[in-house]
Amino acid sequence: MGKLIKNHWARLIVLTAALYQIAAALEGFFWPKIFWDFLTTNLDPAVRPIPILQVINLLLGILAFAWEWPLPLLSFAKTAMHRSIEARLAVYPLASLSALLLYQGTNPGIYYLIGMGVYFWAYSEGETVCPEPWALPRRRKGGGKV
Repeated sequence: MGKLIKNHWARLIVLTAALYQIAAALEGFFWPKIFWDFLTTNLDPAVRPIPILQVINLLLGILAFAWEWPLPLLSFAKTAMHRSIEARLAVYPLASLSALLLYQGTNPGIYYLIGMGVYFWAYSEGETVCPEPWALPRRRKGGGKV
């Protein structure tokens, strides 16, 4: 039985959230609605007549998807930004907040929160993201823990 690599699990959760956020942003262009409109109408100008929140969600969803599934052509996979769990823990709360504001984006917002929790768990246990996407971490010499 192997050891759970939490940053891979978090990556899958955030990939799901990013794809769902892109779909929610595209749907928000056709049916603009703020999730919190039952409490206040002050946020309605963020979605109608100019779709500001939808564009923000679309850009953050594309960014999160590209960050979690880096293409080898862009050579983003071996950068320090890709290997940084701290940077993810700084950017994903913004993606979660923007998704939670849009009515269609409440599920990806919750998925981002779960993914951030798993990333924090991985960070607190000292896990690192491998330079190659989906690679297994190398074992240390001497049989130490990974």
